Amino acid sequence: MKANYTLKYRNGQDSWFKSLFVRKVDPRKDTHANLLTKNEESNLYKIQFHNVKPECLDAYNKLCEDVLPSIHADKYYPCELVGTWNTWYGEQDQAVHLWRYRGGYPALTEVMNKLKQNQEFTAYRKERGKMLMSRRNQLLLEFSFWNEPVPREGPNIYELRSYQLRPGTMIEWGNYWARAIRYRQHNREAVGGFFSQIGNLYMVHHLWAYKDLQSREDTRNGAWQQEGWDEVVYYTVPLIQHMDSRIMIPTKASPLK
Repeated sequence: MKANYTLKYRNGQDSWFKSLFVRKVDPRKDTHANLLTKNEESNLYKIQFHNVKPECLDAYNKLCEDVLPSIHADKYYPCELVGTWNTWYGEQDQAVHLWRYRGGYPALTEVMNKLKQNQEFTAYRKERGKMLMSRRNQLLLEFSFWNEPVPREGPNIYELRSYQLRPGTMIEWGNYWARAIRYRQHNREAVGGFFSQIGNLYMVHHLWAYKDLQSREDTRNGAWQQEGWDEVVYYTVPLIQHMDSRIMIPTKASPLK
C-alpha cells in the first residue's frame, strides 16, 4: 500500500474522491435495497450452501445434474440457475447453487408453489436429504453497479468472497465499491455482486471468475498497480466484521462454466 496516498487524500482531494462515486446515496431517504439495486429491475437471487456427506458428493452432483437443468430450462418456472459449484478450497464437500428469480418475491413464491406439485422435484428433495449433513440459504439483491451474471464459457474457477459488514455500513460499502468495481473489470473477472435481504444480514457476496489460481493472483496484484485501488481497500476494510473466500469448480450443470 502506498505510503503517500493518505496525505494526498487529506490535501484537498476529498471532493474529488467523492465525485468519482457512480451513485452517491443518502441513507436517510430510503431503504438500503432501493438505494443500492437496479430500481428498473426486480431480480431476486437465492444462494444455497449444501454440506454434503463426503462419501455422497459424486452421487449428489449426479442427482443435481439430472434435475436442476430441467427446472432452469422450463419456462413454466420464472427462475434461472445462474451457477452451481463444488467448493475446491474453503469448506470441503460443499455445493453452492445460485438462482435468479425475475420478478422478485412473487416469482420466488410462484416457483415454490409450483415445485410442491412437481413429483420429480419432491423425489429429488427426498433423495437429496439422505446425502446432506446441513444446508442454509440466503435471499439476495444485486448491487446496481455490478454486472448481471450471464453464462460464460470455461474452463474457469470461481471465487466467492463473502463479507459480514458492521450493521449500518452497507450504504458506505456500496458507495466505495461503486467506484472500486471499475478497477476489477479488465480481465472480465467480475461476475456478480450481491447483498443479503433474508438470512445473515449485512452480508455481501462478490463472485469472480479466473482461468486458474495463478491468473487470480496476477489479476489481484494488478489491481494494486492502479491509482485509487489502495484508497478503496483502506476505507472498506474497517467496515468488515468477518470475511471468507471460497474457490469453486463449476459442475456439469452450471451455466457459468
